[in-house]
Amino acid sequence: MVASAFLPELWTEILIPVCAVVGIVFSLFQWFIVSRVRVSADQGASSSSSGGANNGKNGYGDYLIEEEEGVNDQSVVAKCAEIQTAISEGATSFLFTEYRYVGVFMVIFAGIIFVFLGSVEGFSTENKPCTYDTTKTCKPALATAAFSTIAFILGAVTSVLSGFLGMKIATYANARTTLEARKGVGKAFIVAFRSGAVMGFLLAASGLLVLYITINVFKIYYGEDWEGLFEAITGYGLGGSSMALFGRVGGGIYTKAADVGADLVGKIERNIPEDDPRNPAVIADNVGDNVGDIAGMGSDLFGSYAEASCAALVVASISSFGINHDFTAMCYPLLISSMGILVCLITTLFATDFFEIKAVKEIEPALKNQLIISTVIMTVGIAIVSYVGLPSSFTIFNFGAQKVVKNWQLFLCVCVGLWAGLIIGFVTEYYTSNAYSPVQDVADSCRTGAATNVIFGLALGYKSVIIPIFAIAISIFVSFSFAAMYGVAVAALGMLSTIATGLAIDAYGPISDNAGGIAEMAGMSHRIRERTDALDAAGNTTAAIGKGFAIGSAALVSLALFGAFVSRAGVHTVDVLTPKVIIGLLVGAMLPYWFSAMTMKSVGSAALKMVEEVRRQFNTIPGLMEGTAKPDYATCVKISTDASIKEMIPPGCLVMLTPLIVGFFFGVETLSGVLAGSLVSGVQIAISASNTGGAWDNAKKYIEAGVSEHAKSLGPKGSEPHKAAVIGDTIGDPLKDTSGPSLNILIKLMAVESLVFAPFFATHGGILFKYL
Repeated sequence: MVASAFLPELWTEILIPVCAVVGIVFSLFQWFIVSRVRVSADQGASSSSSGGANNGKNGYGDYLIEEEEGVNDQSVVAKCAEIQTAISEGATSFLFTEYRYVGVFMVIFAGIIFVFLGSVEGFSTENKPCTYDTTKTCKPALATAAFSTIAFILGAVTSVLSGFLGMKIATYANARTTLEARKGVGKAFIVAFRSGAVMGFLLAASGLLVLYITINVFKIYYGEDWEGLFEAITGYGLGGSSMALFGRVGGGIYTKAADVGADLVGKIERNIPEDDPRNPAVIADNVGDNVGDIAGMGSDLFGSYAEASCAALVVASISSFGINHDFTAMCYPLLISSMGILVCLITTLFATDFFEIKAVKEIEPALKNQLIISTVIMTVGIAIVSYVGLPSSFTIFNFGAQKVVKNWQLFLCVCVGLWAGLIIGFVTEYYTSNAYSPVQDVADSCRTGAATNVIFGLALGYKSVIIPIFAIAISIFVSFSFAAMYGVAVAALGMLSTIATGLAIDAYGPISDNAGGIAEMAGMSHRIRERTDALDAAGNTTAAIGKGFAIGSAALVSLALFGAFVSRAGVHTVDVLTPKVIIGLLVGAMLPYWFSAMTMKSVGSAALKMVEEVRRQFNTIPGLMEGTAKPDYATCVKISTDASIKEMIPPGCLVMLTPLIVGFFFGVETLSGVLAGSLVSGVQIAISASNTGGAWDNAKKYIEAGVSEHAKSLGPKGSEPHKAAVIGDTIGDPLKDTSGPSLNILIKLMAVESLVFAPFFATHGGILFKYL
């Protein structure tokens, strides 16, 4: 017998749910503090950003800019509340519409899972020999079909709730951030960051808790059959990612159609500021920030977490952990996530309580420090978990053989993923922040027009792929060398272990962006708009960092899922010289381009309708440009909603149907080629698209801010270089917020779907090659 883990099973069963509950309680506490900032005219002046009577930092009695300048404070607060309500109602309405369509898909696909997996053994209710150890008997395939279907529905519902709650929190916090900006940039930062933390901790903790409860409930039926138990659990990851795909694509099309329409007509043709209340598309644009960047990102990172956990658990169940029924070692992935919640909790206090933001230049370093602090503390946390949660020596399944692994080797696997995530984050920041030369070079290229701006931006995106790919490649090599595919899976979990902090930083961006929009629409002082712009610029960079994390972790997750699929489908080697595999590789490498073409075209088509509607309103509504008449915001919101619901279906079907069609008609070898091709191609395009779009956006903001002499020479707003920068930003919008982020879901989703359906493909797949 191999030695068992140091931590008793009872302690494991207590620690994991306790850590999850601590995360949920902490998120609710952050929400309570944010809620103390009043968005009502009678209490507007006595708002508090952090609760408690510590006057100096977060308390009461600060002078407001409006009071200094003699502006009527009560009317400003009422206006902010009105705008916040419009944004919240628009976002809620869109998500409910989207979820109605997605709900129909969920029911249909759940039926497909049950029928396909149930047919593996002809819907038999008899126990069968286990796949990896034929001397033992396992539960029937029909049970796997039923429990996989239940896990799929649980994952889908959790993913939808993650996105929806994130959106509600963001729309709750946006006006509060605007109102706190009257007291200072530090106050506004804390409200925006706390609100992001609510989403981060709620998602990380609920994802962990639901997965842990699901495992324990399924265990009642499966008993000693851990192979079948964790095979069924993979449905949880599939549910999470399938919902994330529709959330990302639908939300991305919504937000960018509105953004492109608002910018092209408002900024370039009419020469009015961003978020000007005269622009008919301005409410749709602000709604889009919440449904795309918040709800979409929440579902996306939840999907990554669920899939990384499932990939690790599947491999562990056929390794010594599962064979010896060592529950503590089996739960190693969940213990990493539990430790991550505690580490992120400590890290969050550095931004909200230990240090105070006093100047604009401190915002970006404070957010970057969150990444560094969480990574350093998490390294220690992983060492503790690896020591108490793993035996000193154990075996890991490695394509038919058992590989002997030490606990310190698994510690290094998790650490290499964790630190690779930090490297990807900082490289992304270097290429997308206007504090560094790459973005400043892109801004400078605007002197000669939009064409040179586009050329420089594309070159930057291609170049930004190099270091992240090396980081991912080294992570894969090190983790696979130490612990085979299980090592790759826990490396992905290492990258996602600080997901609560990553999401807090990521959600902070759209909240700040909305806060700036509300300040502009409410007619607040230009000094407040400067503060919200500074928050937004830092948020743009952190959003790019968040996308970098999502793409990097997706590469590792999909490789781990690919390994689990190959093992489960009985493919011993994937030989790229065989025709079956090479055709799969070529088709797989093409899919991200096809998918990107569909999403880009969708944004373009929707933006076209939006531009025509905004032009129509400016031309036909008397007094709109003068500010004496109100635009028809509702029509623009409807255009974005209708377009995104209609256009999200074809890309979603492409991703969901490809593994089913290839596996059924061409077999598991061709499907393994498709998965490998889409992974290699998709990661490169996703990084390039996200960073190109991020760079163009911040090049525009660099010119608008006019902080340095170089930036002043390119401005001001409305100058020819600025118009060229706006065009670049407009082209980059669908790249960074629709196509790029959706691609990481494509590569993960196809891999996890293939794993879930692997028993069916292994039994009934490849019918064309059987009869040809």
